Amino acid sequence: MERVKFRKGEQRKFLDLIINKLNCVSLRGILQFGFEIKYASLKNYYTERRLMPRNLFESLCRIAKINTSDFKINYLDENWGQVKGGRIGRK
Repeated sequence: MERVKFRKGEQRKFLDLIINKLNCVSLRGILQFGFEIKYASLKNYYTERRLMPRNLFESLCRIAKINTSDFKINYLDENWGQVKGGRIGRK
């Protein structure tokens, strides 16, 4: 599963924009639109502890009627963190 990498602070702004476009009261309100994701994971995306999956990013854009090309993002491969972890583990 590819991940979406925003600039620092932009992932939170993106989720705030989604909340406003969907007229949700809070971050938890996004879950009422049928997303199969845990609230704890959603909080981790909001605080930028974890990178958002590409399919979630595209689904949020589709529901909120936002163009995905409006954001300056990079897509990371499925194994983007595994290479570094394997090198550290060998030492």
